[in-house]
Amino acid sequence: MRWVAVTVIADVVVVLVAFLHGYFLILEMFFWDKPMGLRAFGHSKEKAEATKVLAANQGLYNGFIAAGLLWGCLVQGVTGYNFKVFFLLCVVTAGVFGAFTVSKKILYIQALPGMIGLVLLLLL
Repeated sequence: MRWVAVTVIADVVVVLVAFLHGYFLILEMFFWDKPMGLRAFGHSKEKAEATKVLAANQGLYNGFIAAGLLWGCLVQGVTGYNFKVFFLLCVVTAGVFGAFTVSKKILYIQALPGMIGLVLLLLL
């Protein structure tokens, strides 16, 4: 029974990480140069306009992360373990890189949730 609870909690965390990356997709692809995106990323309107295409590309990659995590949880179920581990490793790696190169808060917003999901999966 204990393992069932850990499995359910791990999958809930993985789905939440997927939704978080879906949110990043929306922010970066559609709201990067809008008030919501400007607040979230702390950019000026001019900088956002100059980097809009790059942000959309970055958002698309976040969408692939979300899709991979959802595929591993919702489509593959129990057999999706390797999918979930792979995509969570991608999340953690991108979050750590972002923390070093862009902002320390990325470590908490992106890498930490991914790490929690990864640790829960590795407990299985």
